[in-house]
Amino acid sequence: MARAVHDRLPFLATPPTAAPAPPAPARGRNPPLAEMLRLVGAATLDSNANADDHDDALSLPLSRAAAAGGGGNARGTMGRTIQFRLAFTNLTYSVRAVRRARPGGGAGFRLPLQSRCDRVATAAAPDAAHAARTRVLLDGITGEAREGEILAVMGASGSGKSTLIDALANRISRDALKGSVTLNGEALTGNVIKSISAYVMQDDLLFPMLTVTETLSFAAEFRLPRSLPPTKKRARVQALIDQLGLRAAENTIIGDEGHRGVSGGERRRVSIGTDIIHDPILLFLDEPTSGLDSTSAYMVVQVLRRIAAGGSIVITSIHQPSQRILGLLDHLILLSGGRTVFSGPPSAIPAYFAEFGYPVPDDENRAEFALDLIREFESSPTGTKPLVDFNRTWQMMHAPRDDLSWAPSMSLKEAISASVSRGKLVSGSDMGGGGGGEAASMHTYANPFWVEMKVLTRRSAINTRRMPELFLIRLGAVVITGAILATVFYKLDQSPKGAQERLGFFAFAMSTMFYTCADALPVFLQERYIFLRETAYGAYRRTSYVLSNAIVSFPPLVVLSLAFAFTTFFAVGLAGGVSGFVFYTVAILASFWAGSGFVTFLSGVIPHVMIGYTVVVAILAYFLLFSGFFINRDRIPDYWIWFHYLSLVKYPFEGVLQNEFGRGGECYVRGTQMFDNSPLAVLPDAVKTRVLASISSALGVKIGTNTCVMTGHNVLREAAVTQLGKWECVLVTAAWGFFFRLLFYFSLVLGSKNKRR
Repeated sequence: MARAVHDRLPFLATPPTAAPAPPAPARGRNPPLAEMLRLVGAATLDSNANADDHDDALSLPLSRAAAAGGGGNARGTMGRTIQFRLAFTNLTYSVRAVRRARPGGGAGFRLPLQSRCDRVATAAAPDAAHAARTRVLLDGITGEAREGEILAVMGASGSGKSTLIDALANRISRDALKGSVTLNGEALTGNVIKSISAYVMQDDLLFPMLTVTETLSFAAEFRLPRSLPPTKKRARVQALIDQLGLRAAENTIIGDEGHRGVSGGERRRVSIGTDIIHDPILLFLDEPTSGLDSTSAYMVVQVLRRIAAGGSIVITSIHQPSQRILGLLDHLILLSGGRTVFSGPPSAIPAYFAEFGYPVPDDENRAEFALDLIREFESSPTGTKPLVDFNRTWQMMHAPRDDLSWAPSMSLKEAISASVSRGKLVSGSDMGGGGGGEAASMHTYANPFWVEMKVLTRRSAINTRRMPELFLIRLGAVVITGAILATVFYKLDQSPKGAQERLGFFAFAMSTMFYTCADALPVFLQERYIFLRETAYGAYRRTSYVLSNAIVSFPPLVVLSLAFAFTTFFAVGLAGGVSGFVFYTVAILASFWAGSGFVTFLSGVIPHVMIGYTVVVAILAYFLLFSGFFINRDRIPDYWIWFHYLSLVKYPFEGVLQNEFGRGGECYVRGTQMFDNSPLAVLPDAVKTRVLASISSALGVKIGTNTCVMTGHNVLREAAVTQLGKWECVLVTAAWGFFFRLLFYFSLVLGSKNKRR
């Protein structure tokens, strides 16, 4: 095998019948990002700057190899030592699975995506309904990836590609993952890998109404240190746009189902750009070409080639690459059932399978041939065990003696410092300062709390402002509901029926506030997924996101509250004048605030829209049931009274009741009106008057036809609204909103670990 192959693969030497390697793609036409920044004048390094002060000396100087037009991989980095090597040894990861045993014993159903050679034989007891077993997802995977190279992991669905990427990216709990993953021979801690790496998910999780430039600019605000001048951040974004090939779409919105935006390939490149804005040393990608046509997929891999040429280690899973995509890769690992069936440069595939006895036809795609052959073995009685065994033998036969291109004397801290000094913008890195300690003493976040708050608020506000239809739908629902209530309860009088109708109006109105907030659930869920992607590697703090989310959501709630209050207060004929209207509006706003917090919290614990809607509707129905309208507090059973005090509808409902009935002076039952809700209501007025006189005589109390029998305070006592004042009810309602946002924060803390167990 050629020396280039030997350099790229230390444990693989030349097989006897090695096929000639495809010509290396031209690297000089697409200079790395550091060179682009140098050309625009943004990458300047003061020659007198202190080498330990990276905030002052932070720039993007062009490496000698790049300046000479060379590439960034092992073939194009002659003249400088490779500074980073990610090695992984005997990676093993298994999960507990449950299979249903057949009655009478015997084997259960086969686990999905499990090859025959990976099945674990377990005997099921005849009387057992279920039998526990272990499913191995990774089984002794070993390999390495180097700076300037692309390591691709390929295999059929369920072969373990994404699991291996997650293992290398520290997304699997170290307690569950066996084996070792090291960078320059040192184990990677959580904070270090967050600072020097990026993980691009398979789904493109982006704000739909932001343009390409805005999306990358906000990513730069999050990931690049505050000490970097704004001019350099803008230059960084512009250079990245050129590197990603997005210049023609720089002012186009990302788009979604309802808004036309960039193409699928452009969206994927933008998604990659948001994660590499800080020029990471390690870049992990989960099937970046999935769902793209061949041309778009090739352009994406070309971008990865340029990223690697800039001095990064690129590790990606890929499903079925074309021949020209295969030519851009440096290393390829083929998996089947979590085991390695091939590991080496793509150019070695023909020789490998020829030695195995299955030569690759000249006119056939190497990757397709390998995958088809693996599928045939998976469906055979022996499974892929022959391929796995042959790969181990082949690797041992062609193991190299020493790798002279690797300098083991450079520690991880020294390598990261050198990488930063030559242009790698490690987010939040602080490698200066004498002292030993960890391989990389790094800040977890690039910016202080208040900067994150400002950027998050501005981004959400822009995205929300460009989708007015979402707010208009909510506003329309509130106004229409208010108009219906206003016409149904128009100008209620002060009578026994009027008092009862007021109770019904307030109960329905306050519950409407909470149901209306459910419309925002899809928006919260969309932002939640973006949050998980961005915070996986320390883009910003969770507290910053929670507070900015609350700030952005509050102004629309004010508008909705005013709209509903103006629509209903005067038309229904509620009491209190201006002060009553102000309190009524504040109570509605507090209800919206609590409902918004409740829906926000649910979006943090329920990842599906339909399930979220079902839970919201069900719980709000329970809140209304125990609010005190359908059954008074003093008649609720003791074993359910706790739910009465948890009801979000209870407190605003009691507050507006006190605002309406607690002023004094109003009379809702006079004289003979006391008979209106009794069988005596059908009697003539003259008879009612005589009955009233008889009652007065018997009680010794003078009760005339105009005597006030029930005031507003009596209505409140009958409704059992006596424990809290009206402003206390509003404060409790608002406190619920803050409490649910606190729960939202903890749900993000517990739910955003991004690690498998």
